[in-house]
Amino acid sequence: MSAPEFADQPPQMDRLSAYDERHLVTYLRLLDAEKDDASWEEAVSIIFAIDPAREPDRARRVYDSHLARAQVDDGSGYKHLLVPRTQ
Repeated sequence: MSAPEFADQPPQMDRLSAYDERHLVTYLRLLDAEKDDASWEEAVSIIFAIDPAREPDRARRVYDSHLARAQVDDGSGYKHLLVPRTQ
């Protein structure tokens, strides 16, 4: 099974999107990397297969935007991940 395609920046919305559902594992991997004090360069290289030495601006944008999205919490935890998304 291959990783889902990703955008340079995830959608910014107040509710869970189809993109978020496809990238739940990506978000969890980013949160784990942060918790383990992995460098952002290592995380973006492993998780997104982007070489930060070759594409430093894009690598940082992808990492920062996806980590920020992973950290979104409306105060109720991530219970909303367990209920169906509404369009």
